[in-house]
Amino acid sequence: MRKLLQAITDKVSTKRGMWITFTIWILVTVILTVSMPSVRDYQVSSIERLPNDMQSVVANEKMSTYFGDSELLPAIIVLQSEGKITVKDLAAISNQVIEEVLHGVKEIVPFGMLPEQATNSFFSKDRKTAIIPVNLDSNLDTPEIKVTLEKIKTIIKEHTDLSASITGPAGIAVDTTDLFTRADIVLIMSTVGIILVLLMVIYRSPLIALIPLVAAVFVYQIVTQLLGLFGKAGLLMSTQSVSIMSVLLFAAVIDYSLFVFSRFREELKQHEDKNTAMKLAMRGTGLPVFYSGGTVFLAMIILIFAELGDYKNFAPIFGTALIVIMIASVTLVPALFAIFGRKSFWPVIPRVGDTTVKPSSIWSKVGGFVTRKPIVSIVAVGVFIFVSALYNFNLKYEFDLIKSFPDDMPSRVGYEILEEKFAAGDLAPTTVIVKANTPIPEESQQVLLDKLSKQDHVSNVRLESITEDQKVVSYSLTFQNSPYSLESIDALETIQGNTEKLLNASNLEGEIYFAGETAASLDDRNTNNHDLVLIVLLETILIFVMLIFLTKSFKMPLYMMGTILVSFFAALGLGLFLTNLLFGIDTISDRVPVYAFIFLVALGIDYNIILVSRYMEERQRHSIKEATQIAVANTGGVISSAGIILAATFAVLMTQPIQLLFVFGFIVAVGILIDTFLIRGVLLPSLIVLFERDEKREKAK
Repeated sequence: MRKLLQAITDKVSTKRGMWITFTIWILVTVILTVSMPSVRDYQVSSIERLPNDMQSVVANEKMSTYFGDSELLPAIIVLQSEGKITVKDLAAISNQVIEEVLHGVKEIVPFGMLPEQATNSFFSKDRKTAIIPVNLDSNLDTPEIKVTLEKIKTIIKEHTDLSASITGPAGIAVDTTDLFTRADIVLIMSTVGIILVLLMVIYRSPLIALIPLVAAVFVYQIVTQLLGLFGKAGLLMSTQSVSIMSVLLFAAVIDYSLFVFSRFREELKQHEDKNTAMKLAMRGTGLPVFYSGGTVFLAMIILIFAELGDYKNFAPIFGTALIVIMIASVTLVPALFAIFGRKSFWPVIPRVGDTTVKPSSIWSKVGGFVTRKPIVSIVAVGVFIFVSALYNFNLKYEFDLIKSFPDDMPSRVGYEILEEKFAAGDLAPTTVIVKANTPIPEESQQVLLDKLSKQDHVSNVRLESITEDQKVVSYSLTFQNSPYSLESIDALETIQGNTEKLLNASNLEGEIYFAGETAASLDDRNTNNHDLVLIVLLETILIFVMLIFLTKSFKMPLYMMGTILVSFFAALGLGLFLTNLLFGIDTISDRVPVYAFIFLVALGIDYNIILVSRYMEERQRHSIKEATQIAVANTGGVISSAGIILAATFAVLMTQPIQLLFVFGFIVAVGILIDTFLIRGVLLPSLIVLFERDEKREKAK
């Protein structure tokens, strides 16, 4: 690999090679842009997240088999008025929806055909609030759902004076897509803006700020077009995955560009010819940068082994981005810097004979301290990590996605009205399917209904349907709390564990299945716990093996992986503490620890690879302490600036209107700063000095 990369970077660094490389990238970008669709044409608000063998998925299949049309997407129209709402108002709406045969509407309560006493459950106690449940075809695309819901709103406006908010899974899906569509523009502009400003502030050179961004734009355009090709082939991509990918892409390209330019500047102080300087710079950084990209790539690809669709969806999207980033880091980036040469650093242009690293620099002093007092350094950082990690014991998960949306989002407004005026569980009742071996008598049906009604946190249960042979019965079970609340999820898990007792008490032999949002949330929680363990193990083992090949050592990967793993727990704990302290967020999505682990370990190991690669290079000519000090001093400036930019880039996710991305972006930003300044700068070099031995020193020939 080293010889192949060296051959590539040597050619890219020549006068002719740099222009040929740049031209090839321009041609590829233009061809893909003109001939291929964009990823934006194939983004969806959500994807199938659960495996086919999960209980809630199987229950949906049973519903479809025995009762048909089980795959329905509920929408709840929440109506309000200053005066009392009448049945006539609701009938005017439902009759018009039925008359217009709106696309995708499968079921709506026909209020005009019901006796008034049968409609009481659809009104609040003061009758100033009412609901109309509507079931849509679950096969509708989100844009089609939006059109249908807009038509329903128009009907309400034309035939009543009521205000309306649409919530439920259908309303949430539409609002989520709208949020991400608007937020994507903000995300990209904020990312580019923050990177440009920080590069200008840190390096005080306009070209140093623009060259990495130019490379990132090329990479971004090619990746979005390639993903559009995958989308055309049938791969659906969630808006959330694409948003995170965009941040990762810009952050990684900037990171690797800074590593290249830093070594290039160093070589320009020793060689007059810019092409020679770039060739030598890439010989020193090409392999570490490529390995860094490779670790992130493999960390993303292993997500294909996860069971949840959210994580699986990351693999092809992030994998594609990382492949293009890795190629760009050893071709496009060095070509761009070589084309501009010393002018890249204007107004502070490096000259032959300039001092490479000043002994008075901050990182020279840090390197000197950790090599003199490694134990003190380890203890100081260790205490910080331990104290930060302790807050993980306060970790609490939130499964109510709608609570993480903006306060004024229509589906959240409708949901909170529903929660206040009705039983919160009405948002999405759980369907209970009982399949018996023999016909179920009415007495057993009633006994089972009574038993289900008496379960903890259950608000009410009603009989829904029964098959002709009377062997399968379905009930609608409503919880007292939100269908996404921990109380409802835990209650359903308890009920699932008691199915045998429920059947025995009803004098039945058979099986009970549970479908609906609460059942899906329960399966999601259990599957996420499985995936968390799987991803942590696979990613740790895979990166550890890669580090063994890179360092030709077993001990060094232990230091590198060990420090990154403990820093993850510190970042998660400190991040949770600060989000609670600063933003009042005391619960997080169960996706956050998984996302944070994937990115913090993969990106954090990058900095360790850069440090250790420089250490190994210097080790050929110096003692362990000297090599460590030189490595810290020479990589400290670029890694710290790269870390600040990377942290700020992920912090841009805090501009997103979804709390999951807000918290994830904040925790990753905190973790990157910990990795940059404490792990790479202090803890890892201290461990090297303390445990490596000088008797294995290799002297320069």
